[in-house]
Amino acid sequence: MIRRLAAFAASTVLATALAAAPAPAAEIDNAAQYRACMALAAQDPEQALEKAMAWRDLGGGDAARHCVAKALMGLGQYDEAARRFEVLAQDIKAEPAFKARILGHAAQAWLMGGSPQRARGVLAAALRLEPDDADLLVDRAVVLGTLGKYRDAIDDLDRAIAGAPTRAEAFVFRAGARRLLGDLVGAEADVRRALTLDANHPDGLLERGIIRRLRGDDVGARRDWLRVLDLEANGPIADAARANIEKMDVKAR
Repeated sequence: MIRRLAAFAASTVLATALAAAPAPAAEIDNAAQYRACMALAAQDPEQALEKAMAWRDLGGGDAARHCVAKALMGLGQYDEAARRFEVLAQDIKAEPAFKARILGHAAQAWLMGGSPQRARGVLAAALRLEPDDADLLVDRAVVLGTLGKYRDAIDDLDRAIAGAPTRAEAFVFRAGARRLLGDLVGAEADVRRALTLDANHPDGLLERGIIRRLRGDDVGARRDWLRVLDLEANGPIADAARANIEKMDVKAR
């Protein structure tokens, strides 16, 4: 879940929409600069922030403002990034779907900054613009799960899966919510479906290992968690797999 909230890329759709925003004549064709800035924000947010602010002051418009917000997010200034995303979504002259996507970025920043209620409110606004957007539904499900509202999370995931039935992550998240509600049968069915769609889905393998552990299948659980570590040596999913293995080993002594 954390990985989904932390990682959002500058898509071609975003680049096109922001590059088309009103700007001085000399700055209209700034899509390439926008893509470069967003890529830099993912790699070196401090340098990207400096470049994006200079670009903004030279007339970079909404594209530069978006890059500033992403760079701030990369620097861990989540609340400030969230506020900037929200203002950008309000100001930009764009289709509702695009505004909803920017609000989704704001929600991600609020959640990463420890404000799940703010994230929930922003996602509600985004979904009023785009009620069937699977990305937004999955994001809100993650927020609801963080708030302990697992049944509401499942409702959103049901809708996301109905509209996008090949999204492995939606099945993984629903498996986690069902497990936390005590429905291991439903959780097993969901994680099985997720891993049918993507056999090497790290989150799915982590979840299946947890379910297997609860079922008393320590051998299967260890196998799943070791596979996670084969796929990802670092990051929150790898940390969770290691912690589960260590906990299982301590208990076995």
